[in-house]
Amino acid sequence: MVPSYPFLSAPALTRRAWFHSSLAASAACLAGCSSFAVEDRLKRHRGATRLFYTSAGRTWWIDANQAQPTPKALEFQATDQVTWQPTGFFRDGRVLMLSMEARQDGPGRPFDQYYTLTKTHIWRGHPETGALEELATHDRMAVFETPALLLPGDERMLIQVAKPSGGKIYNVRLDGSDAHEFTRDGDGFPYGLSASPDGRRIAFHTAGPSPHSYRIWTADPDGGRRVLIAADEAHLFFAPMWSPDGRQLLFQDCRHHEDAGHDWADLCIASAEGGAVQRITEDQGAWFGATYGPANRKGGGSNVPQWMPDGTVVFAARIPGSRVPWAYQTQRADTDHFNREFLPAESRGGTYVCRLDPRTGKQTPLTPAEAGRWDFRVTPTSDGRLIAFCRCRTGESPSLWIQNADGTGARELSRGFEGTGADHPRWLP
Repeated sequence: MVPSYPFLSAPALTRRAWFHSSLAASAACLAGCSSFAVEDRLKRHRGATRLFYTSAGRTWWIDANQAQPTPKALEFQATDQVTWQPTGFFRDGRVLMLSMEARQDGPGRPFDQYYTLTKTHIWRGHPETGALEELATHDRMAVFETPALLLPGDERMLIQVAKPSGGKIYNVRLDGSDAHEFTRDGDGFPYGLSASPDGRRIAFHTAGPSPHSYRIWTADPDGGRRVLIAADEAHLFFAPMWSPDGRQLLFQDCRHHEDAGHDWADLCIASAEGGAVQRITEDQGAWFGATYGPANRKGGGSNVPQWMPDGTVVFAARIPGSRVPWAYQTQRADTDHFNREFLPAESRGGTYVCRLDPRTGKQTPLTPAEAGRWDFRVTPTSDGRLIAFCRCRTGESPSLWIQNADGTGARELSRGFEGTGADHPRWLP
């Protein structure tokens, strides 16, 4: 697996943005923003109990319905491929995959010049048999190309084409031919794509260009009829997710000038047609840039709040005044894609799973708010029956949990490979 979701710097395109761009598609696609209508998706997912998650640099799946489930590694084999990453689902159950060969950056080879010289490949794979079919082999535009979103009908996809000079999204056939620009030069670095329930509109954000921060947009799958949803240089707007009825977008708002590590954010909603942005939490009340782990095994990545089928929202809520144990170091340059020190004695508070009704503002805790415990990666099934999440105590690696949507029946599923932690849960079809 590619390293975890990073903590992004705005407005410049940085090493963090490169890492996150190749992973943001996973968060959106695997969370249910796929290429078919809501009714079809609910029918296919109803009763689904299998979960993807990551552990020890690999992707695993587990049957949450079993009393003592046995994790199974997602195994794909191809020559010279070092990392594998699932990014979406085809309607027949196969998985859209990204693989990478050995990275080209490293000591003496600056990230911004060499990382995008790493050769990538896009595949359609069968999660149980390991059968593979390479996609996007025709008319390649760059060494570094990643799948961003599978489009309705499973015949076309949006891919990110990244070069040292920047990146753009293209709409292509599955074989990579017939490419059309979805974004254009000068738009900033685009990623975080999600499709509306009917597949007719795409939401995404762009990082920069300077002096802009992160902005939220919607557009047709061909890039046309673009609408600016949210933009403010002082606010980092991030990861738009469509409401079940396709009328609204849910996204995060981090005050990045005050919070250089992007630890916290507020949740916002806005009409998918544009207009006023409504902030539905206060005081940066959601955990945005999650960090965790002991001193010798750090980890992290951005949380993405999720809609429930009834129009409520679930997310990792902050106990007021909380401070994470991995403290961001503002006094030094970020050279390691983390830039944090493990300071557990200075940590306080924690996070918990919360359900929020945007219409009334009512918040309902679904796990207890407990100091020293950090619940995050809140991920519901498409029918809203179950919620998966990760949990760790200060200085510990996370474990994978599930519970009923009303907060009852919580149980631990996995502590990861050899107890090294489990992260990034996503329900499988």
